[in-house]
Amino acid sequence: MRAYERLLHYVKIYTTSDEESTSVPSTNRQFDLAMALVEEMKELGIEDARVDEHCYVYGSIPATPGYEDKTAIGFIAHLDTAPDYNGEGVKPQVRENYDGGEIALGESGLVLSPDMFPHLKSLKGRTLITTDGTTLLGADDKAGIAEIMTLAQELLKGETPHGKICIGFTPDEEVGGGAELLDIPAFGAEFAYTVDGGCENEIVYENFNACGAAFEIQGVNIHPGEAKDKMVNAALAAAEICGMLPWAETPRHTERYEGFFHLTQIQGTVEHASLHFIIRDHDGGHFEARQEMLRQIEKAVNEKYGAGTAKLTIRQQYRNMEEMVKPCMHLIDYAKESIRELGMEPDVSPVRGGTDGAQLSFRGLPCPNLGTGGYAFHGPYEHITAEGMDRAVQVMLGIVKRYANREK
Repeated sequence: MRAYERLLHYVKIYTTSDEESTSVPSTNRQFDLAMALVEEMKELGIEDARVDEHCYVYGSIPATPGYEDKTAIGFIAHLDTAPDYNGEGVKPQVRENYDGGEIALGESGLVLSPDMFPHLKSLKGRTLITTDGTTLLGADDKAGIAEIMTLAQELLKGETPHGKICIGFTPDEEVGGGAELLDIPAFGAEFAYTVDGGCENEIVYENFNACGAAFEIQGVNIHPGEAKDKMVNAALAAAEICGMLPWAETPRHTERYEGFFHLTQIQGTVEHASLHFIIRDHDGGHFEARQEMLRQIEKAVNEKYGAGTAKLTIRQQYRNMEEMVKPCMHLIDYAKESIRELGMEPDVSPVRGGTDGAQLSFRGLPCPNLGTGGYAFHGPYEHITAEGMDRAVQVMLGIVKRYANREK
């Protein structure tokens, strides 16, 4: 079975996570995919496949006889889809021999166009998989899952010698908690890769430092006819907070190593308002400065309107993995060699986001990120090609072969 065929099945299973939840997993529906994967893994011959009480899936393929002393390598992907857009009722659309032009996304009125996504022209002739415009696709990261499962299927044929291969699927990556409870000793790998990136020649070992920030604003509601020097309009205070932030430091205006403040949610009345942001920066010092700016804004609002008007909560999410991966550059070198072997040039660039690998790297499991072949994640324009997924599997297979020949 090809990877894209697995993807078409997986994306129909509703697994969106919930950033407001405090449980792990944040949504029980993630177990639906987890349990289906355990069953599939066992059918493939992965005898120790299992899912724990927190929805972490584990399994391993023993080393080929004579290769037991080789480096144990892991591959990880996440079960959940982003809460940024509807992930329920996904109806993937498959177009063989794509012509490189515009595509109407079902009857949604949305159009996937090379004007917005110029790379589409390079996908001409491939089998293109899109949404119908009413949901995201879920290739982030069910493509990664499908590719890892297809790699396992290939290795279990017994034709490629290898060391121990460790497989892990995690919940809640999209809400910042995906790797937190992964049992690294039980997982069993010495090094690992997340398979959660973009184009199939992508390698990432630099990511954002990340946190979430929320302002809760308590207003004073009083009849507007008697409001002079008494009313505190929480909704207006929320707008004022937004106005205190640098207008050009948003996702729309930044690229590569440039950080940003991203307003993800705003609600408000005179009585109460709330603002939710995600804060991102590659540079650690700049990242701290962004958080300090929010603290100063909180202070300024409370000085203007009274103590307790604004309450800021900052929740740390993940850090830039670069410092943890650099001592283990064989991870990157082997990925580059595998990509070049397939006739592609490696795209080694900083990711403007994060992966489970960021957390895992700081927990002692160096874990850069590989591409899946997907594009435009987290929304209705998400798309991927069958051929790109095939190449992603081949990149992993090439890495496995190289570790099988590596002397520790």
